[in-house]
Amino acid sequence: MSRLTTAVTFVLIWLIFPAVLRAQRMGGGETERRNLSGTVYLENNKPADHVTVELHSTSGSMLAPATTSASGGFEFYDLASSSYALAINQLGYEPIEITVDLSLTSSHGITIYLKPLASKSPSAASHSTVSTHELSMPQKARDLMESGRKKLHDKDAQGALDDFQQATSTAPDYYEAHYQMALAYLTIGKPEDAEKSFRKSIEVSGDKYGEADVGLGKVLLDKGNSVEAEKTLRHGVELSPNSAHGFYELGRAQLNNKEIPEAEKSAEQARSLAPDTLAVYRLLANIHLHEKKLSALLQDLDAYIKLDPDSAAGTRAKQMRDEVQQKIAAQKPADTKP
Repeated sequence: MSRLTTAVTFVLIWLIFPAVLRAQRMGGGETERRNLSGTVYLENNKPADHVTVELHSTSGSMLAPATTSASGGFEFYDLASSSYALAINQLGYEPIEITVDLSLTSSHGITIYLKPLASKSPSAASHSTVSTHELSMPQKARDLMESGRKKLHDKDAQGALDDFQQATSTAPDYYEAHYQMALAYLTIGKPEDAEKSFRKSIEVSGDKYGEADVGLGKVLLDKGNSVEAEKTLRHGVELSPNSAHGFYELGRAQLNNKEIPEAEKSAEQARSLAPDTLAVYRLLANIHLHEKKLSALLQDLDAYIKLDPDSAAGTRAKQMRDEVQQKIAAQKPADTKP
């Protein structure tokens, strides 16, 4: 395996493009074949819907992705009797990697819990300011909105959802509350309900609230509809040009759609708006690898390692950096020829 191919493997471990993909049959000549299944949960034992679980060999190569169902379940079929690693790199949650040995029997009922990141995700929104529109809402609705935001921050998503629903019942045109309701639905693992609330926020606002378009675009992207997601996200950042989250998700959609130069511009804009966001550097690393810009890739890895030196993902970044440095060194003699 070439060093560049190894680099591709490491980047793919980092960056997941959520899509509804069926598990693929693995090759091999073994007569004994095994299955591997499990369930992914959010906090409070809520099933994690539309989360991508990657199956890796022990050498780090990705063998197949699977997307969790509404019940949080996933399954890989017809595997060789060997050891594997399950990896989840879901935006907004800590990376997870679990080793599973199938040498003796199939493995069923693996349970994985996703732990939210503290506040380093580009999806973490700041509510330090209140819009003029919000100030025009009835005081009761505003009090419910503030209560819901606090509960959502304190990881009581169901309690927050109840408050947001009451706020929109009191003030049906409170589009910011519809948006917060969508975030609560995402937190408890109900992306379909979140999509409806994002669309309601867009409708009630007269399609002038960019954050709702960004949220809807992310949901569409995670469902695998990258074309419609890109269109929605592009409109979202037009309305909210300071949304780092919006430019990050737009870059993801453009990379999915093989629009590499456009993806690079979007990711660079996200970096300029949120330079301490780890996910942005994972996205940039994947883009620069596609473009074979190894020097830029090295800078991405250095920036990531500086922010996250000690985690499992940080360790993989260091390994990848070594591979990239060796590749650059191997190319230098050819570059210096007259």
